[in-house]
Amino acid sequence: MDDIITAMDVVRKFNISYQTLNHYTNFGLLNSIRKRGSGNKRFYKQAEVENNLNKIDELKGKGYPLKIIAKILNNSHQI
Repeated sequence: MDDIITAMDVVRKFNISYQTLNHYTNFGLLNSIRKRGSGNKRFYKQAEVENNLNKIDELKGKGYPLKIIAKILNNSHQI
């Protein structure tokens, strides 16, 4: 089972800013989970975050815009 981590854990573990995390989440590049009774906190599956951030870095390095990267990631999750 995937380890569930908080948004702040993502920021610390993967060395990205909180703004970048919010941007990627709002853009559909990272999927957040809301736990019942946790208020407004967002949680993420650690393995999914790691996988997606690696793909995002790779595709950005190849010149893809975030809009296309989001489509690629969302299509790969449906397979």
